[in-house]
Amino acid sequence: MTMATTLVPLLFCLLVLLLPPIFLVAQAQPSDHNVTVGASHSANDSNSPWLVSSSGDFPFGFQHPVEEERDLFLLSIWYAKIPEKTIVWFANGDKPAPRGSKVELTDRGLVLNAPNGSEIWKTESLNGTAAFAIIKDTGNLVLQNRNLDSNAWESFNDPRNTLLPLQIMKRGGLLSSRLSGKSFSKGKFQLRLLQDGNLVLNSINLPTDHYESYFETKTNENNSKFILTSDQGSSAGQLYYRATLDFDGVFTLYSHAKASSGDESWTAFLLRPGNICDSVFQTTSGPCGFNSICTFEKKKPVCKCPTGYSLLDPNDQYGSCKPDFIQGCEEDELSATKDLYKFEVLSNIDWPFTDYMQFKPFTEEQCRQSCIEDCMCAVAISRLEDGVYTCWKKKLPISNGRVPNDANGLKALLKVRKDNSSVLGPPFLNPDTKKQNNLSLMGTVLLGVSAFLILVLFGVLYLGFSIYQKKLKRYQRIPDRFGDTNLHCFTYEELEKATNEFKEEFGRGAFGIVYKGDISMSSTALVAVKMLTSIVPDGDKEFENEVNVIGQTHHKNLVRLLGFCKEGPQRLLVYEYMSNGTLASFLFADSKPTWKKRIQIALGIARGLLYLHEECNTQIIHCDIKPQNILLDDNYNARISDFGLAKLLAMNQSRTHTAIRGTKGYVAAEWFRNMPITAKVDVYSFGVLLLEIICCRRSVNMESHIEEQVILSDWAYDCYKEGMLDSLVEYDEEALDDKKMLERLVMVALWCIQEDPSLRPNMRKVTHMLEVVVEVFVPPYPFPYATCEFYSLSSVL
Repeated sequence: MTMATTLVPLLFCLLVLLLPPIFLVAQAQPSDHNVTVGASHSANDSNSPWLVSSSGDFPFGFQHPVEEERDLFLLSIWYAKIPEKTIVWFANGDKPAPRGSKVELTDRGLVLNAPNGSEIWKTESLNGTAAFAIIKDTGNLVLQNRNLDSNAWESFNDPRNTLLPLQIMKRGGLLSSRLSGKSFSKGKFQLRLLQDGNLVLNSINLPTDHYESYFETKTNENNSKFILTSDQGSSAGQLYYRATLDFDGVFTLYSHAKASSGDESWTAFLLRPGNICDSVFQTTSGPCGFNSICTFEKKKPVCKCPTGYSLLDPNDQYGSCKPDFIQGCEEDELSATKDLYKFEVLSNIDWPFTDYMQFKPFTEEQCRQSCIEDCMCAVAISRLEDGVYTCWKKKLPISNGRVPNDANGLKALLKVRKDNSSVLGPPFLNPDTKKQNNLSLMGTVLLGVSAFLILVLFGVLYLGFSIYQKKLKRYQRIPDRFGDTNLHCFTYEELEKATNEFKEEFGRGAFGIVYKGDISMSSTALVAVKMLTSIVPDGDKEFENEVNVIGQTHHKNLVRLLGFCKEGPQRLLVYEYMSNGTLASFLFADSKPTWKKRIQIALGIARGLLYLHEECNTQIIHCDIKPQNILLDDNYNARISDFGLAKLLAMNQSRTHTAIRGTKGYVAAEWFRNMPITAKVDVYSFGVLLLEIICCRRSVNMESHIEEQVILSDWAYDCYKEGMLDSLVEYDEEALDDKKMLERLVMVALWCIQEDPSLRPNMRKVTHMLEVVVEVFVPPYPFPYATCEFYSLSSVL
């Protein structure tokens, strides 16, 4: 790369001027290499392009975004004469077109429609001035005006992630990276030419527009130009070029021989930044996800999880890493004495941010000890510099893991579980242990004083033993048949007292009544006590399911089970108290929750279900996902509750048959058709719930004066198909200002409520779609097989 004040004859691909660029426009004439208004082209497997440049280098038509998705198509321009068929421009990256879609040239521009007639993409409106389309030998797709004096639209002025030779970027222009190597959706990196002339690379926190810059050319200084030139000399004419902002955030200049062998690929010979792992990302994750380490190998960033961590999504090598063990303050009261942790020492590795404490001078051994005793500490960095040790303690998530340029004397101490340590929390401590020890010590002293005191001591010991036996019944661990859950066992008398004789009722469910209680358990005071009603014939079995399974679950989006009571006919469960009530009362109140908060709640529910379906020791199907079973904590985080309807599956078993469970309106079709029940029933219920979260209304609204709006799922699909999503969030300014996310959420919901369970995504895919990690394809009509009997109002009410 060179900085220059004069143009270089072998100018490649990117020319940025601080003054408006002046260049000649070659006037195109109608010919055999163009199409006129009224022409169209369909997406199928014919592989024949719609347009081809006169040189044959650049076709325009449909390509598969990835070979594995043969029924999806991308309207694009690509290099035709090389084996890779590299795409350099595309229209519909965020919404791949299904088979049978059609692109048409109208006098208002290009329009891409799905087979059902819904619009996928179009050029900006040209007010009826377009006459024909042609693709130039430069790779520029041009829509020519009727009077042939100018271009009505051109792809060079609407770039995606790539610039071609002679393509000019003007002030305000930008390139957006792809989301991943297999996704053409907009990714988290941008190349932008600011109005002051500075060319910068930004990292974006999707799905918001928040960004930070990690590289700049400073072309706004001294009226300079930023020119990428080829050093290939006279061979430049035998090469293809492109400059691409890759999905990993590196702006790369590539070349490829025009006369190439079958196994030749693009050569990267200039990169900015030169080593992206050295770039600083303070508020975004950078090329690698959180808790990972970035190394630069063969001109590409390589992301690796440290020992004791693994990829959150095994299919995303650039994604975040998660610890393979439970780490946190809830289970760490005895961590130092039990010696649960060890350190993995990583020489010359640093995570430069998320420090919360710094010590100086502080030896490496002091640094180790401080971190091992601190439940917040996940990593400690120890550095010897000028004979003095400094220690930094960091908490999760950690970001920007890398080998810094000045890594001498640097050690990362990564705290991980020892191989033979349990991943569960410490056992419940009997509160009388300390008391018994004190009594024994007192007895020894008294025995040495006099025989009289010995007799008194025996009396005291006898009384103490009686009290101990009584308390032992109150604090006993769960019997073996309930598993090793470390839950607190209450007596019925304790819970009766805690709930003031069960006076304050604040919830009812199919399997019991919930009361508010006040009981002292470590830091927990207020609790929710659920009394399982005896009128349910299989209530005892459901109770055992809850105690066994929920006691072993641990996730921030699940309501935590604290204890239980199994005394005679009484069956009670003690949960965390959620101060902000149910999602139903929050969602359907007079004032709508904010759009941002609703998205956060939807994500929390999805992550909780993902944990239940895939990350528990025993897979759990909830079977009754609805807003009444979603509680909100002090910070309005979503917490899934009520596992009374849960049907347990062994991890090696994918389906089961059971009686119909759940709440009408949220129940999937397979319940009514004697079909195998899988985790997809929860996906369906989540889809209905997601629509309720989007619209802040119930799934069935009999008070609606418009018949089409009574059933939310039907109305949502109609609005999506007709491009009228604004109707779903009428008067919700936040949602209306975020139409891209609104459309994504509706599309995800429509996929979830597909009548055919095989078409529904699993909760991992749903979570990734909500996190904007993967693209969302156009959903089909959800109820192709529905009958009036099944989807009549009587069945959903």
